[in-house]
Amino acid sequence: RGAVQIEVLAQGKGPTMVLLPSLGRGAEDFDPMADVLAQAGYRVLRPQPRGIGASSAAPVYADLQDCSNDIAAVIEADGNGPAIMVGHAFGNRVSRLLATIRPDLVTGVVLVAANVGHAPSPPKVREAIRNSANPTLPDDVRLDALRFAFFAPGNDAVPWLKNWYPDVLAAQRIAGDQTARTIDYASGNVPVLYMQPSHDPLAHAEDAVEYKAALGERLTVIKIPQSSHAAIAEQPDFIAREIASWAKKIAR
Repeated sequence: RGAVQIEVLAQGKGPTMVLLPSLGRGAEDFDPMADVLAQAGYRVLRPQPRGIGASSAAPVYADLQDCSNDIAAVIEADGNGPAIMVGHAFGNRVSRLLATIRPDLVTGVVLVAANVGHAPSPPKVREAIRNSANPTLPDDVRLDALRFAFFAPGNDAVPWLKNWYPDVLAAQRIAGDQTARTIDYASGNVPVLYMQPSHDPLAHAEDAVEYKAALGERLTVIKIPQSSHAAIAEQPDFIAREIASWAKKIAR
């Protein structure tokens, strides 16, 4: 896309699903889910954010629309028609904004561990996210941060000590803060699946209730058992199966 090169992991045949990862993390987080969704009959695209893999590190994102326009370019280049967007955490805002500004490219939106509140993440949570991604900190400090911000009690946070990209995290955070949350809040006018983790310091049950009141029949809410903000690492099979089931319903 212009001066930007975007690496895309692609697999499967059928209607397109685009999977977007969490803040400062890459497409490999979706490895187990992507296999399940491809086997369920979908073409699964996983664009790497700028600065990860073979995706260009520069220029940095101007704002959230810049992030969404990268994904629009991926869908158009693939040429398989509009997509169901699946956004994990930060990826949910990119998905919602794309559905808003390019409704021709989006047939539905799946939000996994989505903060749909009107305010940014609380300072204590932002600090925990930064500490989780900081390789210069001791592992025990990072694990405490991961357990606070990302993992439900009893779930193994150790694998998420790896595969963080702090520079990408910082650039995405700035892009998100440059864009008013009211712009992407409603996910355009497409069907939305809101997947609520059972233990999440960011995606609260009361937010799901408010979101349901705002979107009405467009919104389906499903609770993810024994999970927190890193839900796709904690319950990948459950999430993938529920997405595939919902996607078939909205295609009817």
